Amino acid sequence: MIKIIEVKSKKDLKTFIHLPFKIHKNHSQWLPPLLSDEWKVFDKKKNHSFEHCDTIMFLSEKDSEIVGRIMGIVNHAYNKGHHENNARFAFMECFDDADVFDALLNSVKDWAKQKKLDKLVGPLGFSDKDPQGFLIEGFDDPMSVMVTNCSFPYMVEHIERNGFGKKIDLVQYRARIPEQIPEFYQKVADRVSRHGFKLMEFKKSRHMRPYVKAVFDLINEAYSDIYGFAPLQEIEAKEFSERFLPLLNPKFIKLVANKEGKIVAFVVAMPDISGGFKKAKGRLFPFGFIHLLLSFKKATQLNLLLGCVKDNIRNSGLDALMAVAMFNSAKEANLTVMDSHLVMEENVKMRAVMERLDSTIYKRYRIFEKSL
Repeated sequence: MIKIIEVKSKKDLKTFIHLPFKIHKNHSQWLPPLLSDEWKVFDKKKNHSFEHCDTIMFLSEKDSEIVGRIMGIVNHAYNKGHHENNARFAFMECFDDADVFDALLNSVKDWAKQKKLDKLVGPLGFSDKDPQGFLIEGFDDPMSVMVTNCSFPYMVEHIERNGFGKKIDLVQYRARIPEQIPEFYQKVADRVSRHGFKLMEFKKSRHMRPYVKAVFDLINEAYSDIYGFAPLQEIEAKEFSERFLPLLNPKFIKLVANKEGKIVAFVVAMPDISGGFKKAKGRLFPFGFIHLLLSFKKATQLNLLLGCVKDNIRNSGLDALMAVAMFNSAKEANLTVMDSHLVMEENVKMRAVMERLDSTIYKRYRIFEKSL
């Protein structure tokens, strides 16, 4: 007997947040999130994305035990901007039980049908900055990026059994950081510098803070065509930066300003601290933060997180200017490998950048869809 429970109380929400730790207890590749961060994501008072989205959260109970969860989301801002009428399912977790999986999925399908929506897509959260897609390749390779879905192979089997097909794939590259800056990159970087663009680098996070708004304004402009992305309101951008800026090393934040001093490009990366996250087991205190700090010192991999160039100057070579600076910072920190984070298979420009570095795809994720 499977019972579906709508999350309404703080106790239910706590169960929802903690459930993945139970499901992935013996999953060696899983990367646990910080519980304090999860509370910010799922608390309507702390996450302003709830203000322009319809949402619902469900738990599944079997034999008096909570065994699954799912969230339904209707992002009205995205639907309006992209002329869609879709619902999303997100943050889905369960054990390998077809009946539980189906009950969870059907609960969101029924909710979406009541709202007279056309399709159900997912896994996809409030935006593309949340974990998205089920992992379809690379199950045996450790996770290294916090905002990716470390799902089991059976999740793909169950979603396909329910008649869902491919919406879009996202790939993750791994490349060696070159010991010598490639001549092509250096020549382009030198040329760009002579055309009045200024590379901005930082030693302390507080020096970066005055530029946060400019960076998010650029994100809203440049990411408008990226699947799943909806423009971030100022309060959402502030919440997002407050979640992640404390974890970033300012040495791996590169901005580019034009002659007028306006930010026209940026890239953000961080050393891989997945080992520290595993040892912290979701908690910063009392000792979790120590594991994270030690992990920074032991890191050998650089994880790209965010980056873009203003639309009308994308072919001006600013990516090379930032790449040379990032390579130099990585070498100074004794980092030898670089992870691309998630790249849409249709993003041929970013894929070309990674493939020029003789990289390999080591993980692939898929967002699914089905008409209602």
